[in-house]
Amino acid sequence: MASVSIRNVEKYFGKNHVIRGVDIEIADGEFAVLVGPSGCGKSTLLRMIAGLEEIGSGEIAIGATVVNKVQPKERDIAMVFQNYALYPHMNVRDNMAFSLVLAKRPKAEIDERVGKAADILGLTELLERYPRQLSGGQRQRVAMGRAIVRNPQVFLFDEPLSNLDAKLRVDMRTEIRELHQRLKTTSVYVTHDQIEAMTMADLIVVMKDGLVEQHGRPLDLYDSPSNLFVAGFIGSPAMNMMQGVVKSAGGAMRIALDGGRTVAAPLGSEAQDNQRVIYGARPEHLSLEGDPEDGLAARVVVVEPTGMDTQVFCRFGDVEFNAVFRERHEFKPESVIQLFPDHDRTHLFDAETGKSLIRR
Repeated sequence: MASVSIRNVEKYFGKNHVIRGVDIEIADGEFAVLVGPSGCGKSTLLRMIAGLEEIGSGEIAIGATVVNKVQPKERDIAMVFQNYALYPHMNVRDNMAFSLVLAKRPKAEIDERVGKAADILGLTELLERYPRQLSGGQRQRVAMGRAIVRNPQVFLFDEPLSNLDAKLRVDMRTEIRELHQRLKTTSVYVTHDQIEAMTMADLIVVMKDGLVEQHGRPLDLYDSPSNLFVAGFIGSPAMNMMQGVVKSAGGAMRIALDGGRTVAAPLGSEAQDNQRVIYGARPEHLSLEGDPEDGLAARVVVVEPTGMDTQVFCRFGDVEFNAVFRERHEFKPESVIQLFPDHDRTHLFDAETGKSLIRR
């Protein structure tokens, strides 16, 4: 195993600046997830770690070795692709063993490694089957098995679950996480799905337009997003955002929302009087009881009961936002309900820069 260090890395495709001075430290044995919208540069960065893309400037180190000029096959990494990349004319056993055969490893060692990986992934009964005889989830397990047998220093995953249906994605992300806990191999995982990032990562790296917007532990990003982009990207359903102005009265800071209501400023706010701000409240941090001075009169648009919770789509003035309740409710469309934000968990951002104004 080894750490991965990405130091001031830049990358251009022609005049297109796709990676802009990225600095990331991934500790030995850590599961890091690069997450962001399509085109943010996360897959390009992964391919640079793998050696499939040249590094424009800066450096990437695996362990103590700077790998800028090291060939992919010499980097001691294993990559799992989105489309499985299995050889259709080879059975499962031969697909998993292929890299070891190329390396001219002894047959006894190959059999031992393939057998161990097959046992870990539940593939023992499928070793004689061909890819066409496997389900999508089984093919992905074979692709992971092919990576495992190499016993690499680093696993790289390029959106490996995007071709699977919703239920299988949930099952497979649990399998990958369990596999990491067992092998403890440093892993870098690319996805655009923030649920995958939150549930799988030790370290999340949120990217946008080739820049790292924020990195840290999943719950740290959820609780303390550094800017509007991270706040809106991490969390499902997304955080509600409302524009307003800071007003101080009698030593208390309040937010005058554009919808015509004022609410208490979030705990830890460092805004200035009359500053234009964006007030954020996550759907799960709204309740039906609270201080009457802080209530938001919201008109119900749609109610979606899931069994586990009740999601309510509302309008407050011209702003659409969501509320999620663990309890079951039967609100009627067009009815008005009072929603009360939890001010220990609400957020405040500068309207001009988008940066967080909370210090907790």
